[in-house]
Amino acid sequence: MSHLEIYLKSSAQVIEDTITHLASEKVEEVIKVVVENLKQKRPLLVCGNGGSAADAMHIAGELVARFKLDRPGLNVISLNDNMSTLTAWSNDCSYDTVFARQVDAYGKNGGVLLGISTSGNSKNIIEAFKIAKNMGVQTVAMTGKDGGKLADMADYLIDVPSKNTALIQQVHICLYHYMCEQIEIAFSTADLF
Repeated sequence: MSHLEIYLKSSAQVIEDTITHLASEKVEEVIKVVVENLKQKRPLLVCGNGGSAADAMHIAGELVARFKLDRPGLNVISLNDNMSTLTAWSNDCSYDTVFARQVDAYGKNGGVLLGISTSGNSKNIIEAFKIAKNMGVQTVAMTGKDGGKLADMADYLIDVPSKNTALIQQVHICLYHYMCEQIEIAFSTADLF
């Protein structure tokens, strides 16, 4: 068996494990909460570090622009996008609170914060969840196995049963693409193509 075949089989196994581990009702509930809040003009805030930062930007791009369907733009903000804010706050104050500061600025009572952390232990996402809780912003954590510290903080935990960062991120993409598709359907009357 080639290295590629081994890698792809490992990827497929984590997807299979996620299907067994993760109740689809949990993902559907997150979609429902996000849709309800977006319909009330409350923002979906998304953040992550490294590859998860790219995922946060990807999610915002799919929902502000479009995924598959024509529909209005949605109020989704990637907290990773504003370099001036990220560098100013990180330099002058603390990188640990760079997302918390933005939740304080953009969050709305009842809105949603989606934090992506494969370990579930990213300090800056933990701090953002603390501020979100104080503001009445609902929290969703997308993590790896067991959810780390975010497991006890999140209103909704979507944890991929793996400790391999790359494989967790691959499954995160599958999950958030599904979420984007379903959120978009809720805002569109067009037929799927």
